[in-house]
Amino acid sequence: MQIWSTSTSAGEHPLAWKSYLIRYWNKEVNTTNAIPNFLLSKASPLSAADSASFSKLAAQNVLSFHLPAFCASANLLCFPDLASNITSYRQDAIINYRPRFLYVKTYGNHKGSTATGDSVKKRVEPGTFFRVSMLKKGEVMAIPEMKDDMPKRSFLPRTMLSKLPLSTLELKKFFRVEDNSTMEAIIVKSLSECERAPSQSETKRCVGSAEDMIDFAVLVLGRNVAVRSTENVNGSKQNIMIGSVKEIDSGEEMQQAVSCHQSLFPYLLYYCHSVPNVQVYEVDMLDLNSKAKINHGVAICHMNTSDWSPSHEAFLALGSGPGRIEVCHWIYENDMTWTVAN
Repeated sequence: MQIWSTSTSAGEHPLAWKSYLIRYWNKEVNTTNAIPNFLLSKASPLSAADSASFSKLAAQNVLSFHLPAFCASANLLCFPDLASNITSYRQDAIINYRPRFLYVKTYGNHKGSTATGDSVKKRVEPGTFFRVSMLKKGEVMAIPEMKDDMPKRSFLPRTMLSKLPLSTLELKKFFRVEDNSTMEAIIVKSLSECERAPSQSETKRCVGSAEDMIDFAVLVLGRNVAVRSTENVNGSKQNIMIGSVKEIDSGEEMQQAVSCHQSLFPYLLYYCHSVPNVQVYEVDMLDLNSKAKINHGVAICHMNTSDWSPSHEAFLALGSGPGRIEVCHWIYENDMTWTVAN
C-alpha cells in the first residue's frame, strides 16, 4: 500500500509550531514518553504571524512570488540559496546523491545494484552492514560515516504543506526551477522514489510535516509507539567497542518497525516505510582505548531477507544471499525508526 501525503515550554509562544507539535504528540501518541528532541527540533521555525501570512498567499496562488522571504523564514533549501548552503556539499555530489535508504535496503522488486564481488566491497563503507552476532559486549567493529551532510532544513506545517503542489512540474514552477538544473535533479530524484510502487508487504509514505510522520507511524503500529535515533555521530569512520546492548522488545516474536529516511528536497522530506520482521537494538559505543562511552546507537536487523535482491550490496559485502542471513545496519544521523513502545 502506498500513501501520500501537552503543555508548552516556558518562554514559548502558545502558537509556535514546536508547542503545537508537543500538543499533537501528546494527543496522538499513547505513551508517557515525551516527544524526543531530535524530532521536535525539526518543527517549522515559522511564527504564527508568518504562517498566517504565507498561508494566505498560498491560498491565493501567489506564494511563489514571495519565494525568498518564504524560504528564509521557513528554513527551506531554494535554488538561489543553494551555493551558500553547500559549502562542503558540492553541487555534483547533490546531483549524484543517492538516498541512504536505497543503500541500506533494496526490496525485492526495486532495482538494485548490478555490481558484484570486489567492486561492491570496495564501494560499501566498512561497517555499513553487519550480522546480529556482532552486537555483543566487548566486540570491536567498524562504524561507517553516520554524519548527515545534507543542507539543514525544517518541516513545513501540515496546514501549509497541503497548499503546495505535489507534481514535479508544479513544484518546479512554484520553486522557480529551471530545466536541467541541480534543483530539478533534486526534485525529480526524490519524487520518483516517493511515487515508486511499494514493494510486496510494504506500506510507504513521503512526509513533509512532523504531523504526517506521526500519523503514519500510528497508522502502521498503533498509538503506543516510540521513536529512536542514534544519539550523535561520534565513532564514525573508526573502530569502536560494543558496550551494553539492549534489544527492544515489542512483546511479539518478530516485530514490525517504521523507518524514516531523510530525502534531499527544498523542505524537509522523509521517506517512511514499514519494515516487517525486524529486531531493533540500542547499543552503547565505547572508545577503543579509554573504553569511555562515546555514543548511544540504534541498530535495526532485518531477520528475513528472502525477498531481497540477490545483488543487494549487503549480500555482496557480507558474502551471502537472500534468506540465508539477517542483515543489520545503524540508524544514521537525522534518520529514525519507530517501534511499538516496550
